[in-house]
Amino acid sequence: MSDPASVREMYAETARRYGGVDVLYNNAGIMPPDDDSILDTEPDAWDRVQAVNAKGVFLCCKFGIPHLLERGGGSVINVASFVALVGAATSQIAYTASKGAVLSMSRELAVQFARQGVRVNALCPGPVETPLLMRLFGEDKGAYERRRVHLPMGRLAKAREIANAALFLASDEASYVNGATFMVDGGLTAAYVTPE
Repeated sequence: MSDPASVREMYAETARRYGGVDVLYNNAGIMPPDDDSILDTEPDAWDRVQAVNAKGVFLCCKFGIPHLLERGGGSVINVASFVALVGAATSQIAYTASKGAVLSMSRELAVQFARQGVRVNALCPGPVETPLLMRLFGEDKGAYERRRVHLPMGRLAKAREIANAALFLASDEASYVNGATFMVDGGLTAAYVTPE
């Protein structure tokens, strides 16, 4: 994701194989264990995260948007995160900053390309029930319950719920949705306290 030649070739091969590109779904993201508090995160950890999470999305837009322009428009969905909008006591400073970059980049691109028929939106999921996250919770038996209490819906998102939001943003049904911070977080960023 951080190699320009590789990303350029990915789009060229995709266009050759399928006859063109209509939607970009840029979902690059890593969060290594050494991404912690700003006091503990080393510059090399910061650089690794930015290279994939921010630069990867930058490259996918840089080399993908020209394909959309060739076809007269399309949809770009850049996956940011709810952490682009809120801070966390359990810090992951490089990841949070990278997702904030994705959010800001998405807004600028939305304005730049709107009149050329390209819509750009930032999809911001809350915590999603994935094997990786569940494995992390499995290592600390109380971790899920400590997090769950902050989720207004009382549960993590299912991957399908995030995919359905992406499908909407990719579709013509979202033809006037541009530059949006599209939250799919079960109300997490709306909550100050929850019932529990």
